[in-house]
Amino acid sequence: MTDFLGTHDLDRYEKVEDILDVWFDSGSTHAFTLEGRENTRWPADLYLEGSDQHRGWFQSSLLESSGTRGRAPYNGVLTHGFTMDENGEKMSKSKGNTVDPNQVIKESGAEIIRLWAAMVDYSDDQRIGKTILATTADAYRKLRNTLRYLLGALAGYDAGEAVALEDMPPLERYILHRLQALDTEVRDAYAGYAFQDVIRPLIAFCQEDLSALFFDVRRDALYCDQATALRRRAARTVMDLAFERLTVWLAPLMPFTTEEAWTLRFPEAGSNALRIFPETPSTWACPEEAARWAKVQAVTAVVTGALEVERREKRLGAALEAAPVVHISDPALLAAFEGLDAAEVFRTSQATLVAGEGPAEAFRLADSPAVAVEPLRAQGRKCARSWRILPEVGDDPRYPDLSLRDAEAVAAWDAVHGAA
Repeated sequence: MTDFLGTHDLDRYEKVEDILDVWFDSGSTHAFTLEGRENTRWPADLYLEGSDQHRGWFQSSLLESSGTRGRAPYNGVLTHGFTMDENGEKMSKSKGNTVDPNQVIKESGAEIIRLWAAMVDYSDDQRIGKTILATTADAYRKLRNTLRYLLGALAGYDAGEAVALEDMPPLERYILHRLQALDTEVRDAYAGYAFQDVIRPLIAFCQEDLSALFFDVRRDALYCDQATALRRRAARTVMDLAFERLTVWLAPLMPFTTEEAWTLRFPEAGSNALRIFPETPSTWACPEEAARWAKVQAVTAVVTGALEVERREKRLGAALEAAPVVHISDPALLAAFEGLDAAEVFRTSQATLVAGEGPAEAFRLADSPAVAVEPLRAQGRKCARSWRILPEVGDDPRYPDLSLRDAEAVAAWDAVHGAA
């Protein structure tokens, strides 16, 4: 060895020997971490490292394994960038711009770090700091609150309550359509290690489709319909299917949160981490409902805008005080409400849809000229149970403070459990 080096300088020899040994060691890690062990297989599915390892670990592993095994020790490699501060500068203790993961975990929990890692484009340099982590924490709260709401709404649910697909109301068909589309999107994103393409669509689904639409519209049915009512049972059926998928889709990115949610609901079902993605039927796909609800939400946006003006001017309080008259000049927009309860969709006590332009003084939005809204006040009395203002409140002499729907629900409860 000393003749090959052309020197008898032992210090220099030892230095070269150390460097050779380090790189050979790194390149041969596959041999002693994967081969001859239980529950592992060679070659590895994936090697993960930073962009500086293209001529480092990735290369040394390829050379060593090709020489001794005749092929690479991995089926693929994934390269990530470096983590910078919020301004895109390299972190340095002297600059005071470092982020201590332990401090983040202490303040916000480990799931925030995991969620941040899932939301960034790891193929490029990433940024992290207080503002970015605050945004991540907000996204985490939305996901966690969605799971919490589902847990509460599904209390006591069992398979006997389930509603068949062909009996589902339009809103439930739309949510099933979104779940079916998300199933394909999530699977493809995981297969391509595109974690931000997993988490971002799921955040949007929880915030827009579930929280702002489905939960909001169906809250009245969940709280006030009879337990056996089709609308309530259908809503809970879809919530069960959404919970089943959200907990498993999010498990690789939010393992502790999804484990907590799953085991709280199914304490005897085993760990959420051991579940596999459930099959999502292709029959859930319903582009017609997707097109319908895009139109319905466009009209709802105008109604919401009109009610916001009324609240700002202190002419109305809660949306349940309103009974908007909605003029729709576009036949396609009007047809989208066929089979729907417009008041339920608008979250108002009453609502009337009218074909035509509407009066000149009606509220309009520039980007929705085919919709005009007269934000009238609801007429009648306030139901003590649903808080909807309806002329029929008190028509059932058994329950003078309830609407007819709520009176029937309470009567059904009393028949089973006995009047208080």
